[in-house]
Amino acid sequence: MTTLRLRPEDPADEEPVARVLAGAFARPDVATPPEVGLVDDLRRSDAWIRELAMVAEYGGEVVGYALLTRVQVRTDGGAWPALALGPVAVAPHRQRVGHGVAVVQAALDAATELGERLVVVLGDPAYYRRFGFGRADRLGLTSPWSGLGEPWQALVLPPSTSDEPPPPAGEVVFPPPWSKV
Repeated sequence: MTTLRLRPEDPADEEPVARVLAGAFARPDVATPPEVGLVDDLRRSDAWIRELAMVAEYGGEVVGYALLTRVQVRTDGGAWPALALGPVAVAPHRQRVGHGVAVVQAALDAATELGERLVVVLGDPAYYRRFGFGRADRLGLTSPWSGLGEPWQALVLPPSTSDEPPPPAGEVVFPPPWSKV
């Protein structure tokens, strides 16, 4: 029986991840979807957290990917660390069988284990709601995508201690690679 294996990306996964991204985000008007370059650029940036680049492997083949990278929430009191989820991709021949849900949940679980508190995403509210995401504006979070309404979402991860304060409200600042998408 073939099982789905979830694990952090390793250097040998770069090309298979690029194939998954290219297949999942394929468009007739571009040879290579921008999400492929985004991941390459994020890998080489300060936003990269190796343990939070999660692959789904099925039958020895990388078939899914979920990436969490560092962003900052800027407030009057300074900058606070948070994470951005994306891109999330599943190879076209393995879509709609639960691999996307599994790899996203694995990434969120890994972030919780690392003590992270806040994740933002721009995506389909119906899809991300299953993980606990809700409108980011309700948490006082703004970004270049705030004007899109419901697709701009956030998730507060469980605190590691009971006296830990909630994440702050403020402007979410993305690292430079995001400006190319």
